[in-house]
Amino acid sequence: MDVRYSKRFQKQYKKLPHPIQIKVYKTIKIFSREPFAITLKNHALRGEFKGERAISVTGNVRAVFEEEDNYKKVTFIRVGTHNQVY
Repeated sequence: MDVRYSKRFQKQYKKLPHPIQIKVYKTIKIFSREPFAITLKNHALRGEFKGERAISVTGNVRAVFEEEDNYKKVTFIRVGTHNQVY
């Protein structure tokens, strides 16, 4: 899996508290090995975000991504609290 990060994702990531940054890093590491691990709660988004997917980092923090070619390429586009990314 080729994992990439948009500039927006990188900017939002840098603004997160350090403990949350560590959780995001560990979550994406798990995701790259097993994108549908039950703990990630990988799910498709609807409405204006149709075509995007999200995984749970914590109870309130999400990482939003777009996948191509059956998860061969994944681009993380947003990260933050539920209210920040939706």
